[in-house]
Amino acid sequence: MKALQLIRVTSSVPPTFAKANLPIPRPQPGYALVQIHYASVQPSDRMNAQGGFPYTTFPRVPGRDYSGVVVDVADDTNDAKTWIGKSVYGTSGSTLGFGVDGTHAQYCLIPQAALVEKPEPLSHIQAATVGVPFTTALMCLRRAQVTANDIVLVLGSKGAVGSAAVQMAKALGAKQVLTAARGDDSKPDVLLATQDLAALLKDRISALTNGHGVDVVIDTVGDPALMSATMEQLASNGRFAWIAAPRGNVDKSISLDIFQAYRKGLSLLGCNSASPTVEELAEQLRFMSDWIDRGLLKAQDEKDFDVVILDDAIEKGYGKTGKVIIDMS
Repeated sequence: MKALQLIRVTSSVPPTFAKANLPIPRPQPGYALVQIHYASVQPSDRMNAQGGFPYTTFPRVPGRDYSGVVVDVADDTNDAKTWIGKSVYGTSGSTLGFGVDGTHAQYCLIPQAALVEKPEPLSHIQAATVGVPFTTALMCLRRAQVTANDIVLVLGSKGAVGSAAVQMAKALGAKQVLTAARGDDSKPDVLLATQDLAALLKDRISALTNGHGVDVVIDTVGDPALMSATMEQLASNGRFAWIAAPRGNVDKSISLDIFQAYRKGLSLLGCNSASPTVEELAEQLRFMSDWIDRGLLKAQDEKDFDVVILDDAIEKGYGKTGKVIIDMS
């Protein structure tokens, strides 16, 4: 089978990236062989190719998200065999592409317990794009324990995780869902286009919530100044969940009035998309299936992504920062 493969001789140098012809994996007990149709290139995949994760073992086929068809299973039971021929999709935390070979190949071994049937409204291309962003958004909302009484603010609402979080907060029945983004093309409730973020957020959030403040913030941006300014707008018992932080040799600290934080009963919730197991993420995808079937949760249009063939994926997929899907055919 054709595959992409990372090789790293020593931790002192970045991995090398190459196309490879590898044996098709043989199903092991508890696993299914999935023929990958499409796989997205997530930011974490690009970071993995640069040696950004110390727990990655080499040589390694990268890739976390996928859609495809089950072609074989090892278990000789009727329940296992019913998966053969079904269209499936999925994602991974720090397993696929890190500790075991991932989805940027024509075939991949997936734990049978992690198989999730692709919802009918999603094309195979769309299904390959939703794994990391959708499960990350749901992780944030679950950890923040969003209820129908909550006003939710999503920072970075135009992005993949942010736009999913907006839809999911509405699907969960949140009382009010507010959006914040730096670009005005999505017409956010809060346009983050000023240097004085604290004053901007204070005025806009107060006006939008009748002075109540926000009960939950889902932060997909990870900017310390924005984070500090937004925390001031949390209502009593407010929860702040975030998924990102600056990288490199820059200041990652935030300003927090701990007196006000404990008086208001605030909770800070860091959400790491690499933490869940592939089986746990499969449960999240199954949970979302009803929303997808009912049209409450929609993936981005196929036209929003560049589809590249596997032979071109290193240059045109990993070598750029846009939204890229690898066609494995």
